[in-house]
Amino acid sequence: MTSETERRGAVTVPGAKVHAYARLAKLDIFDYYLGLLVVWSLLPAPSRLDARSLLTLAAFLVAEACICAAAVAFDDVTGYRDGSDAANYGPDAPARKLRRKPLLTGALSPPEAIRFGWAMVVLAALACTVSVVIAPHHPNWAIAVTALCAVAFIQYSWGAKLSYHGWAEVVLAGTAFGWLLAPYGLLTGTASGFVAVQAFVFGLGPLLFGVYSNTNDRVADAAVGRRTAATVLSPRGNAIFIGAVSLAETLIIVGSAALGVAPWWFPLVMLPTIALRAVQYHTGFRRGDILRARWLGIRAHRMTVVLLVAVNLVVGLGAL
Repeated sequence: MTSETERRGAVTVPGAKVHAYARLAKLDIFDYYLGLLVVWSLLPAPSRLDARSLLTLAAFLVAEACICAAAVAFDDVTGYRDGSDAANYGPDAPARKLRRKPLLTGALSPPEAIRFGWAMVVLAALACTVSVVIAPHHPNWAIAVTALCAVAFIQYSWGAKLSYHGWAEVVLAGTAFGWLLAPYGLLTGTASGFVAVQAFVFGLGPLLFGVYSNTNDRVADAAVGRRTAATVLSPRGNAIFIGAVSLAETLIIVGSAALGVAPWWFPLVMLPTIALRAVQYHTGFRRGDILRARWLGIRAHRMTVVLLVAVNLVVGLGAL
């Protein structure tokens, strides 16, 4: 779909243009970046204030922010052109914030959004390179995970269009998983079983609010051929899938303690996350309020980060 706005370019004042680019980059969605707080808390106490470690984390943060900005910019261009964003953010969907889509409002044109996306790709590549070069350790697996997450996330709706070919949920969870595991590997050169457990729990966070978004967008996504769990499964099948993923998070938390990978008290600390997941599922599929369930998923993810950081600081004190 090519509109008059796309042919002529959007007309805005300079200040408004800056705000439009900020909305395009979705800077208020910072949930992927929170993994770096968990990574920091996992470090041995002497390393938490080490200049080299902090610079590595800062460079990785810049890389993540640029990758996310590129991915959502390209996603908005794709959604604008195929009409799915117009359907999801139209006047018949008042719960969605149209202002978050500057292409739909005319604040930016698709060519401007594409140029912004590629500029972010370049900056992301530079920041990733810097983070790897200055990191204290350089395990091949951590470098490979860093590169894979960057390439996959950018192509969620662009290039290979992974979300259109059944990989949406894998990319959402896998990127978050990798963005905790890879920087930890760069900082320490290794990764323990407990680190992997926390990476899995953290990775399920973005997935467990992303799948509710996809459930809300099911009709429009199906119309343009985006293959998510919500579009390829029946409504009941999708509900079962999301329930299974929610249960998997609990099983990972409880099972890691039962197997001695995590402290015995780990599930007790994580009880608020387990409880909120149950509330989230009930809200979405028993009460039918999918968008509120998505919001609860975001809250659950952020609360989980706080709990994981607290766990790691306590474990660190015990190691002193």
